[in-house]
Amino acid sequence: MKKRRIAIIALAVLLISAAGCGNTAEQTSANSSVSVAQTALENTETETSAELSDTQENVPQEISRQSSEQSSQEESSEQSTVKESSRKTPARTETTQPSAPQQENSVQNAQPSQQETSETESSAEKTESSQVSSAAQNVTTSFAGNASGIIDTADLFSNRDLLQTPDLSDAQSIQVSDGQTISITEAGTYIISGTASNCTIKVETDEESKVQLVLNGVNITNDNFPAVYVVSADKCFITTAENTTNTLSVTGTFASDGDTNTDAVIFSKDDLVFNGLGTLTITSANNGISGKDDIKFTGGTYNITSVKDSIEANDSIAVCGGVFNITSSKDAFHSENDDDSTSGWIYISDGTFNITASSDSIQGTSAVQIDGGTFTLKSAEGIEATYIQINDGTINITASDDGINAARKSTAYSIPTIEINGGYLTVVMGQGDTDAIDANGNIIVNGGTIDITAQMSSFDYDGTAQYNGGTIIINGTQVNSIPQSMMGGGRGGMMGGFNNRMR
Repeated sequence: MKKRRIAIIALAVLLISAAGCGNTAEQTSANSSVSVAQTALENTETETSAELSDTQENVPQEISRQSSEQSSQEESSEQSTVKESSRKTPARTETTQPSAPQQENSVQNAQPSQQETSETESSAEKTESSQVSSAAQNVTTSFAGNASGIIDTADLFSNRDLLQTPDLSDAQSIQVSDGQTISITEAGTYIISGTASNCTIKVETDEESKVQLVLNGVNITNDNFPAVYVVSADKCFITTAENTTNTLSVTGTFASDGDTNTDAVIFSKDDLVFNGLGTLTITSANNGISGKDDIKFTGGTYNITSVKDSIEANDSIAVCGGVFNITSSKDAFHSENDDDSTSGWIYISDGTFNITASSDSIQGTSAVQIDGGTFTLKSAEGIEATYIQINDGTINITASDDGINAARKSTAYSIPTIEINGGYLTVVMGQGDTDAIDANGNIIVNGGTIDITAQMSSFDYDGTAQYNGGTIIINGTQVNSIPQSMMGGGRGGMMGGFNNRMR
């Protein structure tokens, strides 16, 4: 178009120039040509003006279109950046606008930054609210201690010992599997679940680390090795999750770990604490639970069947809560330390105990102190130690040898003693050469109620007997003194003594 206009203008200039020369006829012809040329030139100028006007009108539309496209690209880029940022936020998972309905647990879509910030703050508030709600549901066993007892209970249980609902905020989940050794080498809380055979949870940390195993519906059956093996730790908590049933069993002869005779379903070289709101069932061809230091129970339900001791510890066993259903071919609770005569004690302040044992229901070589609880004990001997102190509780003993026996099993106390200060004690003795309450030393009754049914001997002691208060009933008749049925009564328990020599 531009070239055509230039050509028309050039032709018009030539014709106008020619019009100034030549004769009249030629000028007339030239003038006609000039008129045509001028008309063409005017038309060209008109077209040029119109085209320029049209161009000017179209320029803003083009700029507007390009600006719109650029803005759209920038918005798309910004939205992409927001989505990418939201994917990096741990508390939220963002998705693009769904084309179809999502599941109920899907999180709302990514929105502009202001709304996203608001949602993030709301999410944080919900998380904090959830944590507060969880904390408000914590269950803790109460424990007051006894300043006047023979065992120092001032710092016996820590707050974490007494807490029945573990903190799971940083817990790791572990699924057991056949033939696997699960090694735990760092402090922390571990949730254990699943079913497996020949699987061992092995705890081996430094001496400052505390490990908590939360049993959450776990079932382990092994041939010859512990289901839980604590090699080293400051303390290992074994917690049964609320409303769960957990089963651990070893069916055959235990194999040793080097020089260590691992002879229990739960075997620990360091301190053990049992708590929780669930149930733990243990079946063992040897011992049920064995700890080489201290063992504590503050909650939970325990069903234990064992060929030897159901629960044994070197240093001590302390119980302030829990339900214990125990069947043992030896002792149900046994604490003994061959290297330290001051250790080997058992303390109980609360709990429910249903025990059937071939030897002793409760034996602590140095001392046994009972401050509370409900006991149904059926065994050769009910309670045995060098010093036995009963301050409270409801205790029902059915025995075939001695109901309660204080014998020389430790040098921690110079004189074997039975001291009864409170509680309600019922002792039913079998036929034969049996003693309801038997001491190789002294018997002291300061309070409580003692109800004895015995055909042979109600009380038997080598030292002295003091009756300072309380109620004593023998074969349905209340008496006002402690009779001496038989001198030289501290045989250590015929059945109990025999089993102890066989350890």
